[in-house]
Amino acid sequence: MAKFPRFLIITSGIGAVVGGSVILKDFIVGNGQKLPETVRADGKVCIVTGSNTGIGKETAMELARRGCKVYMACRDIEKCRKARAEIISDTLNQHVHCRKCDLADFESVRQFVTEFKTKESKLDILINNGGIMRCPRKLTKQGIEMQLGVNHMGHFLLTNLLLDTLTSSAPSRIVNVSSIAHTRGTINFEDLNSEKSYDPGAAYNQSKLANVLFTKELAERLQGTGVIVNAVHPGIVKTELGRHMGLENSIMASLFVKPLLSFFLKSPVQGALTSIYVALAPSLENKTGKYFSDCKEKDPSEQAMDPIVAKRLWATSEKWTRLYNSDSSSPSLVAAM
Repeated sequence: MAKFPRFLIITSGIGAVVGGSVILKDFIVGNGQKLPETVRADGKVCIVTGSNTGIGKETAMELARRGCKVYMACRDIEKCRKARAEIISDTLNQHVHCRKCDLADFESVRQFVTEFKTKESKLDILINNGGIMRCPRKLTKQGIEMQLGVNHMGHFLLTNLLLDTLTSSAPSRIVNVSSIAHTRGTINFEDLNSEKSYDPGAAYNQSKLANVLFTKELAERLQGTGVIVNAVHPGIVKTELGRHMGLENSIMASLFVKPLLSFFLKSPVQGALTSIYVALAPSLENKTGKYFSDCKEKDPSEQAMDPIVAKRLWATSEKWTRLYNSDSSSPSLVAAM
């Protein structure tokens, strides 16, 4: 049997590893395609929450590039102004505006909506992008567990307060940024506010499942209005969202884990592709209540399709956000209902 030179064997091995890594990366990252540049949004008014960084910033950037008037709804107004300047410089679109909107404070959400309505009479696109992930247990100003409060409750209130404007502007669209993590989630009505026990991952998964359930129920309620609503999974993206996962302060993680992970993660630009697609694609004008990943419709988890869970979550969300009145039970009491 002929012997192969060692360097050929090593080279072949390296090639196999590299090739396999590229294939694996394509499988993990996905292959969402950028919406054609010919799809414009000139004159449309849109809101993007959490748009001072990451996916939200790139989403706002692309909408501005396509001609939208963009309202950046952010908690940190200074970071928002810096991002706004970059977006205007890159797109040459002057119609980009910063507005304070802290999703962890319902008063801030209501104030944002009031100010928006004094400036605009229409809203074509609402992208509920802002969120947090796997943070230590904290509470919003109204006493709701932070991940559920920001990722779901804040957006639930914001969306409902804007429904009149969205409806009068129809055809219009709502995009709820969820995650594949919703497939691991459960809506724990016995401890929805994580008062009995708290696991950062489980709380995040629950909040992302809530995004999809909210999408399904809202789509049903909006039938016939010309307002469509869909949920998206942006992919596993390299953003600031993972800052609570313990990688920032670890030397080992900084030297080895983070560089390796970065190879397999989407960039924020790639992560924004599905949100842009669902917000603007002409082919989706009659698609509502769906879940998308890599610019393709996918099946969400079985629990995300449960109408009973969706309606119960909606009723609870109405009470916790005090959507229709200022007299509401505390989260812990409502959760036990």
